[in-house]
Amino acid sequence: MKVVFTDLDGTLLDSENYSFRAALPALKHLKRNNVPWIMVSSKTRAEVEHWRAVLGNDHPFIVENGGAAFVPSGYFPIEVAGTTRDGYTILEWGMKHERLIAALDAASVSSQCAVAAFHHMTVQQVAVACGLPVEQAAFAKMREYDEPFQILDMSRSKQLLAAIVEQGLCWTRGTRFWHITGTNDKAEAVRAIAGFYGRTHGSVETVGLGDGPNDVAFLRTVDVPIVIPSASSSDLMQLLPKGILARFPGPQGWNEAVLQRVAHK
Repeated sequence: MKVVFTDLDGTLLDSENYSFRAALPALKHLKRNNVPWIMVSSKTRAEVEHWRAVLGNDHPFIVENGGAAFVPSGYFPIEVAGTTRDGYTILEWGMKHERLIAALDAASVSSQCAVAAFHHMTVQQVAVACGLPVEQAAFAKMREYDEPFQILDMSRSKQLLAAIVEQGLCWTRGTRFWHITGTNDKAEAVRAIAGFYGRTHGSVETVGLGDGPNDVAFLRTVDVPIVIPSASSSDLMQLLPKGILARFPGPQGWNEAVLQRVAHK
């Protein structure tokens, strides 16, 4: 059995306009052949639920850089330990958002490095920064386990990131933003969900697709790590000895890679 774990922005979704049109052939193949594909994103639950509805995805999903995983109730025929709420079993690894924004503000002050974080921005400002409709920007601000931010003074960036680490927290970088998180990452959540498939179906081959630095950890955990071309590609390939570089960026590269590695392998 194959299971696909995929990032969204810059991977399945075009980094500029969020289109997935070029990936439709592969998406239809996955649906037709009952291949589970799991969204693994820095996006919030509300954002991912939007994309699940648009794309007809009814599988588990991972949000906010591994802050939590949401498993639809009854999805697996085994017990999934977690909090039951809103039709999901929820597995949480992330730190509460209030703690993260307080730590980011403190790190900004102590490092004398200005940041523009989501909690500083209005919905309209997030919409402009992300190129999103206002409704989706509102979803993006519904953070629970992760806070995106922009560094406004790159000359002080090292001091800022060090100040985050000094508080026992972590940072990572996505396609558009830096993120402050707890000690969670996408990899831990991917391992947990892959484990449920393994317990249910026996032998499972995992395929992962991502394009940014915050995808490296989970790409290291999968059997077939696929790097979607981006400004970070060369760095990712150096960090992933087994990495396969797709030929095209965004959904075009995603489509070809999935059809080659899932449909014909």
